[in-house]
Amino acid sequence: MALSIAICDDNETDLQYITGMVNDWAMQRRIPVSVRAFSSAESFLFHYSENKDYDILLLDVEMGKLNGIDLAKQIRAQNDSVQLVFITGYPDFIAEGYEVSALHYLMKPVKPEKLKEVLNRAARLCQEERPYLLVSSERETIRVFFDDIYYAESQGHYMLVHTGQTQYRVRMTVSDLLEKLDTGFYRCSRSFIVSLRHVCRITKSEVFLENQVSLPLGRGQYDEMNKKLIHYLRSI
Repeated sequence: MALSIAICDDNETDLQYITGMVNDWAMQRRIPVSVRAFSSAESFLFHYSENKDYDILLLDVEMGKLNGIDLAKQIRAQNDSVQLVFITGYPDFIAEGYEVSALHYLMKPVKPEKLKEVLNRAARLCQEERPYLLVSSERETIRVFFDDIYYAESQGHYMLVHTGQTQYRVRMTVSDLLEKLDTGFYRCSRSFIVSLRHVCRITKSEVFLENQVSLPLGRGQYDEMNKKLIHYLRSI
């Protein structure tokens, strides 16, 4: 499995140092890796808007107007699977890392053996298979993980796939999308597919989700969906 890693640090010496150690680690582990280095949070965000397919982010905390913590919050709002590793010269920010589920804090100067240990952990987490849907638009192709999807709705010749943070417009039918998803999804009405992972309650006519969205439930489908939901909950 190839890994995509981004390093963001506004200190050019540190940036080159960390990049070199990451490449050394990849060569020693014989892991195919794509490494991109960025000298500011703003330059990374500009690139990230076009390419969100990163597995590991190594972020310096103390940068310019946008620091590593604030950058991580923006990333986490769109992506809850990327492994975040902070690099800092001060321990004061460590508590804030819990807000974005950071994997680790590395203190400067970063020791090669410590960085390799953290990269090994991040790589193991990345290799744990999470099923995903490939979503293509005019400007990018990204992975949308099944467990991030709340529901999808038909809109003409397209499906709107809703996650906890955003929505994606995909050119396919309800049936086409169902074929690509796993058994954790159910067609609750003619135009809607719901993720059983995020259902908290169903009635004879509605499906209620954790994010307080309610979807229509087709006439006569209550018993079938109730069985599907119970079976799914027992399987996880």
